[in-house]
Amino acid sequence: MASVRPVSHSSWTERKAPDLEDFEAMASEILSGLPDDLLLRCGHLQISLADYAPDDVLDELRIEDPHDLLGLFEGQGLSEGEETVMTGQMPNRIWLFRRPILDYWAAMDETLGDVVAHVLIHEIGHHFGLSDQDMERIEAAAER
Repeated sequence: MASVRPVSHSSWTERKAPDLEDFEAMASEILSGLPDDLLLRCGHLQISLADYAPDDVLDELRIEDPHDLLGLFEGQGLSEGEETVMTGQMPNRIWLFRRPILDYWAAMDETLGDVVAHVLIHEIGHHFGLSDQDMERIEAAAER
């Protein structure tokens, strides 16, 4: 009969999935690690977190499975005009969706921090007016 090893206090048996507060701390840490010139150009960009995208957003994007949307950029990209916020206009915002990110992380061979960083930086790319195809080309070139 195999013996059971004692479980250390730092093992996975004692850990829970990170909550929205943990995600906010990760996103803040990742954001603060970006180059200063990039942060300055982010301006009044807000980072928001939720477990899932709202149904109306999923419907508008024609996404059936809420796990298919890890993040979202809302607003006017910098390439579409100046970043001045008009009265009554909401500032540009990036959404990170915790549950889809956790599911993606569980299925991949990446750290959770790397996944959150990828989603955050991808959505910042939309803030700068880059399309998904632009970012795919940049990522492919960086991997070479």
